[in-house]
Amino acid sequence: MRTKEELRAAVEAAVWAPSPHNTQPWSFALEEGEISLRSDTDRLLRVADAAGRELLLGCGAALFNIRTALRAMGHRPVVRVLPDPDRPALLATVRLGPDEEADEDVRVMNAEIPRRRTHRAGFLPDPVSGDLLDTLVGEARAEGARLTPVGSEAAARILAAVTAAAQDVQARDRAFTLEIVRWGRPPGSRHMDGVPADAYPGEPGRTWPHFAQRDYTAGRAWGTGEDRQEAVETGVVALLTTPGDAPEDWIAAGQALQRVLLRASAHDVTAAFHTQALENHHLREFVRHELCSGEFPQMILRLGHAPGRTRGVRRPLGEVLQESEGPEDDGTSVPEG
Repeated sequence: MRTKEELRAAVEAAVWAPSPHNTQPWSFALEEGEISLRSDTDRLLRVADAAGRELLLGCGAALFNIRTALRAMGHRPVVRVLPDPDRPALLATVRLGPDEEADEDVRVMNAEIPRRRTHRAGFLPDPVSGDLLDTLVGEARAEGARLTPVGSEAAARILAAVTAAAQDVQARDRAFTLEIVRWGRPPGSRHMDGVPADAYPGEPGRTWPHFAQRDYTAGRAWGTGEDRQEAVETGVVALLTTPGDAPEDWIAAGQALQRVLLRASAHDVTAAFHTQALENHHLREFVRHELCSGEFPQMILRLGHAPGRTRGVRRPLGEVLQESEGPEDDGTSVPEG
């Protein structure tokens, strides 16, 4: 396979990354044997995510997919994060480094890229094994982040409470509400972004402690008829944190998050995300100091076994990828460095 075709395939993998409300806030360029990953600020959540932290988490997850896809093809990716201070929207560049044989772990994670889904309800009673949790902690650490399963019932209740408090505050804010509803897609929608109506149950069962779910419907009777009696477990509550809180930390956290999600998916474990409290400065600082030992919380998530996997929607490659009109690359890899 020629270099350009391989890089294009890596971008096809990138678009399956998770993003806030499935906004897919990225664009890519392919030129002279290099992928450029850029933020698409037209898709920024200007109310909930004015600083772009969640946007960069999503783009970081997309970057990890690129790395994984290229490694699965037998290449070591050469990555530069935030390579040009004068172009802050250019988040990373990726070229092909030396050839290397893909190991089984890489092949497994690569296979999960199009299979992974976000969950938006309770989980089945099947527990997540301690061995898998230890593995997920190690996956996050490998990307410079910390994944901490919340073993204290009191701490889980606190996180559920601040999530509910944040959502109640947001529900009183018309701008917040309109922003969320903008990304909720009605049944039968042909949009290839946002949250489809069949991506969550119409009446989710109540877990304990209960983590508030986003309302993408504005009170409409959307959602699936998922069995509410079957999936009522909270699952394993976890925090993803980083030592710093700059754009490079957000991109690293996104890569760590996706690495965790793909490894979990390979064991039929899915994740539900709860960012409401982290979108409120005061609540985020509370979580940071009271539950994160001063590290910066980047994601609150729950891990567990879901009754099934929802349909995934992504924009076609032609909407997110710009390709140069130059001649086809001859497939020669660049030296590492």
